[in-house]
Amino acid sequence: MTPTRRQLLASSAFGLAASALPASARARQAGAAPNLFIGTGGTGHTYPGATVPFGMVQLSPDTGVERWETCSGYYRTDTSILGFSHTHLSGTGIGDMLDVLVVPSAGPVQLQPGTLEDPDAGYRQRFSGEHAEPGYYRVALETGVQAELTVTERTGWHRYRFPKGAGHLLIDLSHLVLERAGSRPLIDEALLALEADGTLTGTRRVFRWAKGRRIFFAMQLSRKPDRVTLVGDGDVALPAGSTRAAGKRLKAVLHYDDAGAAPVVVRCGISAVDAAGARANLDAEARHWDFDRVRGAASARWKAALGAVQVEGGTADQRTILSSALYHAQVAPTLVSDVDGRYPALDGTVRAVPAEGAAFSSYSLWDTYRAVHPLLTLVAPERTKLLVDDLIRQTAQSPFGPLVWPLQGKETGTMIGWHGVVPIAEAQAKGIPADYAAAWPAIRKRSFDFGARDLENSRGRRLYDSLGYVPADKVNESVSRTQEYAYDDWASARLARVAGAGADAERLRKRSGNWRNVIDPNIGFARPKFADGRWWKDYDPIQLGHMPEPDWRDYTEANGWQATFLNQHDVYGLIAHLGGDAKFEAKLDALFSAPSTLPANAPPDISGLVGQYAHGNEPDQHAPYLYAYAGAAWKTQAMVRRLCTEMYKNDPDGIIGNDDCGQMSAWFVFSALGFYPVDPVEAAYVFGSPLFTRATLKLGTRKLVIEAPGNGPDTPYVAAVTWNEKPWTRSWISHRDLAAGGTLRFTMSRTPNRAFGRALADRPPSFGHTPA
Repeated sequence: MTPTRRQLLASSAFGLAASALPASARARQAGAAPNLFIGTGGTGHTYPGATVPFGMVQLSPDTGVERWETCSGYYRTDTSILGFSHTHLSGTGIGDMLDVLVVPSAGPVQLQPGTLEDPDAGYRQRFSGEHAEPGYYRVALETGVQAELTVTERTGWHRYRFPKGAGHLLIDLSHLVLERAGSRPLIDEALLALEADGTLTGTRRVFRWAKGRRIFFAMQLSRKPDRVTLVGDGDVALPAGSTRAAGKRLKAVLHYDDAGAAPVVVRCGISAVDAAGARANLDAEARHWDFDRVRGAASARWKAALGAVQVEGGTADQRTILSSALYHAQVAPTLVSDVDGRYPALDGTVRAVPAEGAAFSSYSLWDTYRAVHPLLTLVAPERTKLLVDDLIRQTAQSPFGPLVWPLQGKETGTMIGWHGVVPIAEAQAKGIPADYAAAWPAIRKRSFDFGARDLENSRGRRLYDSLGYVPADKVNESVSRTQEYAYDDWASARLARVAGAGADAERLRKRSGNWRNVIDPNIGFARPKFADGRWWKDYDPIQLGHMPEPDWRDYTEANGWQATFLNQHDVYGLIAHLGGDAKFEAKLDALFSAPSTLPANAPPDISGLVGQYAHGNEPDQHAPYLYAYAGAAWKTQAMVRRLCTEMYKNDPDGIIGNDDCGQMSAWFVFSALGFYPVDPVEAAYVFGSPLFTRATLKLGTRKLVIEAPGNGPDTPYVAAVTWNEKPWTRSWISHRDLAAGGTLRFTMSRTPNRAFGRALADRPPSFGHTPA
């Protein structure tokens, strides 16, 4: 039976797990190429086009802009392609970007896209023969055009082979996620210009998700068009010979009388700063017309990035899922600084990074602090250093302090909390050198200056500080806010100590215990509490809250069940608050076995249900690992193995929820390797159930080998562990140990070893200590 989005039926089997392989078969069964179409169906919201790791350009086909399923611009089962645009978001639940659409076609010029139902009414084209690999994409369009895409960091490269006869390229600068009827136009100004050397340049300002963001481009062609038509608002063609168009919804048509005479190569530089930046990016990264050379360089970049983790054993599908997940975990954050170092800062100015630095965008921090950033600290420490330096810089520059969800120089304030502090604190805990004190003044302001301006993410801070919780009758999503603000306090306390602010650190550490004030120990659930101290009377844990208004929820993309286990940093405090180990273990059992019932008004993000645990969204993705803190590590092992085999498939619908800039994928990478960072700031990893027989991780200049000989679908349990050939009784291991390199060996079993990790001294640390 195929799992649905709302409910995964219980199964006595553990599904397709890693199979034991003889040594002679390892060479044939090691590694796999990623499947870039994983996540492009269902609600994964990924795209299959060309990018390089963390690149500025994501050159990919667009199939739709009208539906939630096409937040990335692409949906696998759509039957026609609009064209190829240069910027995309990977796995997000909100759509934006899709800048500078290029539509190659033969036949009459059409300026409107048409619809999925009737592609012949516009420039949409049916297609066949799609192929995607890291750094490269190709497809055959129904007009006979063969399209290929590749990229550098800041430039997109197209190669089009037209059929014999006339053809054209339409550049649609009006293409974007759909405007709503009656709403403000999403593009308020745009410009197209044909320069004297034949370069087509342009810009637009967009008010979609990131309000007022700008994009600039400079585009050159290997073959000079026979003529160029600029098209203004209302699809009115400008007089022949026009070289400049201004308005809101602009287009250009590049005509070739004999398009099929030779391939047309398009190279396009983009910038979020200015036109000069786009041109400079193009000049620096497009100094020739050799498309295959660019493709080879992009492929080499990905080969190095994906080579950081190599696995043996498992099934062919599982190895493909692993490499695809590692790929998706390295497409964002996305570069936003130009070749000269300039970038659009969050204070509205243009700034420049120091030499060897870089600035990034698309930080989906509510999601990615959990596993993406921790994964990069292991497999890409040099990248982590770049990101942490950037997070510190942008924290100091932003009028809102710690980053939340910045996109091309605009802080969107999406989701809750100010989780930009977490990767910074994590990096400090893991010994990555940086100027951490430089971020502290902005963090302190967000923590203690209650007159500072708030966006949606940080509402209720004053009440959180004075009452010890965010009251449900004053601020929406109060239960989740209280617990997530508390986690940010925990991370910020560490940075306060580094900055020498001891009193502030202690205040934050104490305030990080505010999570207790929204978990009612009498009923054992996270529960809305009002400003006068009363709990919500008509409580039901599957509901979204007391709902004084239709869109007023007391939890963020969660309900009472999931919100009960939000705590990542003080797990032993939570265990005590809920009555001790036995009651906590039973509560976790209930989470995973409760009826998978959701209210009719539940958001689609609450998906991938096992009981009331929702794997398809981030809030409690660490919950399967919490058993280890109660001394029941074997239950973590069973559940993690089940999730790895049921929630991920080698299929377009292979990610059970939004991939969220790689977070769902990074969870799989960690869990398939056999461990997970429940609290990244603790700099420790809790053991689960490895999926493969062997994994080799390149950790900078060191190497980590993870072995599980004989591991198979019927051996989900860990009987014993050794670290560098010495017995290891703990159910966790520190980042310091793993990052130093060595061999971690799991002995797997069909039956649980209930004693493994049960001793207090062997349980994972939380809030800076173990229960012993």
